[in-house]
Amino acid sequence: MSPIAVNDIFSIEMETFEPRIPIAAITDEFSPSLDEALRAMKRIGITNAELRVIDGKNVVDLNPHEMAHAKNLLDAAGFQVVCIASPLLKCVLPNSGELDSRYQHDVFASSYTFADQEQLAERAFAIAGFFGAPIIRVFSYWRTVTPERCREAVIQALSALVGTAEKEDKIIGLENEHACNIATAAEAVPILDCIRHPRLKLVWDPANAFIAGEIPFPAGYSLLPKDRIAHVHAKDCHLGHDGRPVWGPLGTRHVLWREQIRALMADGYRGAISLETHWPGPLGNKLEASTICAWNLRGLAAG
Repeated sequence: MSPIAVNDIFSIEMETFEPRIPIAAITDEFSPSLDEALRAMKRIGITNAELRVIDGKNVVDLNPHEMAHAKNLLDAAGFQVVCIASPLLKCVLPNSGELDSRYQHDVFASSYTFADQEQLAERAFAIAGFFGAPIIRVFSYWRTVTPERCREAVIQALSALVGTAEKEDKIIGLENEHACNIATAAEAVPILDCIRHPRLKLVWDPANAFIAGEIPFPAGYSLLPKDRIAHVHAKDCHLGHDGRPVWGPLGTRHVLWREQIRALMADGYRGAISLETHWPGPLGNKLEASTICAWNLRGLAAG
């Protein structure tokens, strides 16, 4: 099925293309208001949520009252939280060398340093436990011009997190992030090979790999151990003349989403594909942008 045209977005009955693979969304891609985001997502048939920023606060910074309010909204609307999109290891690694200035550092209402990581990890596990989320998304420190120098520090940090994940019955999902030291499938595989633990898996983001210079499908995906993919982020872009990403409607740019999703299905992937729109949308209307992309994702996930 082709991605849905913008003009046709509201004329299609959702029953005509039931997803064959679970779909989800990062709620703040629809709206900073969790209530508004959940209502928009449910109209599209999405009932799996990924939590990152709620009402302007990073999910790890919510106070007990805010956590309880958010959970009440999720429960009342019939949502399952599939991932906590934490900012763990999204910071500067001390003595790691010059940072790679090509990439923007998106912090999503968090500003944690290396010194904060132990406390931040405790908080992320507590938040995941409260919301019943099986996966905690983590990173690999801000990318330097020599990312290979950071590999041992990344392995050490992930190994510590995996130990806690074993006790807490959670999955540590390492995201390949173009602004961090593990940006591509080729860079993720040696980490997964080194830490052969069932609690460490990958949050596969084909668009991030594309921005970092890898052909995500089929080349990057072919390298990945399929049983180590726990979660998938979906967004789409092409590269501008300056090499920076230009975001657009999912399934209409340079990431081969139709082929990627079909391959995930064929390989028995059982996790969610979670929308991370990034596209600002028509006239800067992010709610409309995410609505369009979510319908496209639903259509692509129908096969």
